[in-house]
Amino acid sequence: MIGKKNMGRASPVFLILLALGFFIASYNLVTMIIHNRTASPGRKFRKDLESQSLSDPIIEMPNNVKRPKNAKLPFHVALTATDAPYSKWQCRIMYYWYKKKKELPGSEMGGFTRILHSGNPDNLMDEIPTFVVDPLPAGLDRGYIVLNRPWAFVQWLEKATIEEEYILMAEPDHIFVNPLPNLAHGGLPAGFPFFYIKPTDNEKIIRKFFPEENGPVTNVDPIGNSPVIIKKDTLEKIAPTWMNVSLRMKDDPETDKAFGWVLEMYAYAVASALHGVQHILRKDFMLQPPWDLETGKKFIIHYTYGCDYNMKGELTYGKIGEWRFDKRSHLRGPPPRNLPLPPPGVPESVVTLVKMVNEATANIPGWDTE
Repeated sequence: MIGKKNMGRASPVFLILLALGFFIASYNLVTMIIHNRTASPGRKFRKDLESQSLSDPIIEMPNNVKRPKNAKLPFHVALTATDAPYSKWQCRIMYYWYKKKKELPGSEMGGFTRILHSGNPDNLMDEIPTFVVDPLPAGLDRGYIVLNRPWAFVQWLEKATIEEEYILMAEPDHIFVNPLPNLAHGGLPAGFPFFYIKPTDNEKIIRKFFPEENGPVTNVDPIGNSPVIIKKDTLEKIAPTWMNVSLRMKDDPETDKAFGWVLEMYAYAVASALHGVQHILRKDFMLQPPWDLETGKKFIIHYTYGCDYNMKGELTYGKIGEWRFDKRSHLRGPPPRNLPLPPPGVPESVVTLVKMVNEATANIPGWDTE
């Protein structure tokens, strides 16, 4: 009773100061929780991507999950592919550079599998280790061939014998420019942050597949499934969800229109978040010419964009250049050997890309007959 009487006599100024103190303490606590969510260890140690320059090499992983320096954790390299000529020649170049970099110091690459989702063996079975899986039932992909990727991984994980504990999900248009270590740590997979995957900017659509009860939309990482290094047992859980979310997104006209060709990438990000999995974001995982100008210490060249330049070495993106390298120029068959090098002034990343393509094609037997 005495306490109640005393509180009742407290001055208004004291009460205002007390309330202000509680507000400041609560604000600081909420801020600390937001930046140090124990439920999301991968994101806890990540910096805000939007505040970083593109030159930042990595986003550090927490010290408590760093492994001993001499411990090796090999990962299996897996990429999905079709039997189309366009896919085949990229796979051949990719596999050539995998073999060149695999045994170099710093590499933790293990075995390699081309997951062929055309349903039948092709003429590269003896050249590249290949596991044949079924495509989606006719018409289900609606012409969006990438929808076969999650279904291919589901089948491969179910049926194949995979010795490594970790898996790198890669793509045919990847070239290993430096030996790749295992960037994942414990239960934290590693992924590459794509500037065009923006879950927070598309919250209305994301919420159709990632309801509020699953957590904030910031739990959805700005990634696709590739490149990602992830524990095999974690991927086994995510893959069926990834497949189902991909199909649901394709079935939804608003989502299909908004996400377009990156729909399956968003589906992987959402599926991971639904399982409470977040990724260490590694900007040094990959570079994408012509936007990234130097290879530096990055590990993979992703040549998805066309590289168009005039003879002064100036980029003419959106307009066919006097000199160009664009994988889409070779939809029906492989590029010829000994492609012309870019003119002076073109960034080192583009020059390196063309030199690596030329080296591979010069040394792959029967290249011109493919």
